[in-house]
Amino acid sequence: MKPKEDTDDHAANELTDQDSLDISPWLVNATQLPQQISPQQIKQISPSALAYLGDAIYELYVRMFYLWPQQRLENYHRSVVDQVRAETQAIHLRLLTPYLRSNELEIVRRGRNSATSRHKRLNPEIYQQATSLETLVGYLYLTDYPRLTELLQKLPLEK
Repeated sequence: MKPKEDTDDHAANELTDQDSLDISPWLVNATQLPQQISPQQIKQISPSALAYLGDAIYELYVRMFYLWPQQRLENYHRSVVDQVRAETQAIHLRLLTPYLRSNELEIVRRGRNSATSRHKRLNPEIYQQATSLETLVGYLYLTDYPRLTELLQKLPLEK
């Protein structure tokens, strides 16, 4: 049996040997959650609730992306905030739109229509697009995790 120090060094070396992490396995697939949500229940979830979930999943994905190489917490935070801002999310939605299927475009439309809040600093159209992206992410997280992973990997995140 290897001493604990050797196994810790081995695990650390595995991480340092990777230039980029495939972060999709780090997100928990909705089918692995303790509570299963039926397709009928998913249809009843409001676009706002899907956006609420999608916001968390999107931010987790971005945080995982910037986790390596190691850096100071302030740098992590700055990089993540730049990507999860509504303006950047709106850009990401526009970049993904050509790849979206008809059912996904419908979810985006529902998300856009549910974004009725008025934010002082944001153009309402930007806010609607950001909410649409979050709604799509939340919906795909619950219904088609491989598709969500495929779309998130198309985002132009840079280190």
